[in-house]
Amino acid sequence: MADLAAATPAWDYAARLTEVRARIHTTEYTSGRAASHVQLLVATKAWDADAAVAAVRAGAVLVGESRMQELEVKGAALRAAGARIHVIGQLQRNKAATAIEFADCVQTVDSLALAERLSRLCAEAEKNLDVMIQVNVSGEDSKAGVAPREALRLASAAQALPFLTVTGFMTIGLNSPDEEAVRAGYARLAALRDEALIRSERGEIDLREAWELSMGMSNDLEWAIAEGATIVRVGTAVMGHRTR
Repeated sequence: MADLAAATPAWDYAARLTEVRARIHTTEYTSGRAASHVQLLVATKAWDADAAVAAVRAGAVLVGESRMQELEVKGAALRAAGARIHVIGQLQRNKAATAIEFADCVQTVDSLALAERLSRLCAEAEKNLDVMIQVNVSGEDSKAGVAPREALRLASAAQALPFLTVTGFMTIGLNSPDEEAVRAGYARLAALRDEALIRSERGEIDLREAWELSMGMSNDLEWAIAEGATIVRVGTAVMGHRTR
C-alpha cells in the first residue's frame, strides 16, 4: 500500500469545512433547493488515520474511503471518532468483508455478484447495510459503474436481497471543463432516480428509499447540486493536497 499523507498541524480543517459548506449553501439557494438538504462527504482516502480523525473532530461526520487496505488501518479510529463511513471506491468482492466491518454504506455497487456477496456477509455479521448503485453516466471506459439502462434492474435486484437497502445512486462525473456536458450526466442520474421513485409509487418496483444522489466533487459540486445532488464527495477542498 502506498504511503498515506499525514495530517499537517497547521491545517485548519474546520475552516475548510466552513468554506465548502458555504459553497453548498450558496448553490442550494441559487438553485432553489431547500437549505441544508445536501450532505457533505469528506473523502479521506490517501490520508492517514490522524488526518482523517482530525477532519472528523473538526466536523466531518460523513467520510468516504476508497481502498479497503486503508480502511482496515483507519476504520476503528474513524468509528471511535464518531464518523459515518461510506465506501466510495470500486470494491472487489474479496475485500467486501472489510466494508461490512466498518462501513455504513457502500456507494459503489455495480454488479449483482457484488450485491450478493455483501448480502451474504451481512447475514453472517447480522448487520444491515445501505448500498447505492454506481452508474457510469459518462460512458467513459476509465470509469466504473453500470450502464444507465441497467441501473434500475440492478437496483431492484439488490433491493430484493436480505440485509441490503438501496438508498440511491452514485456517479463520478465526466472529467471535463464543459459545464453543459458534465451537468448532462448528472441530470441523467437524477432522471434515473426520479424514475425509480415514480415506478415505486406505482408499485412496479420497490425502490422507495432510493432517493439519494451522490455526485459532484471539489471542482464541480455546484453543477451537481444544481442538478439535484443530495451528497457531494469532497477531498482536496477539505483535506488539502498530498505533499508526497
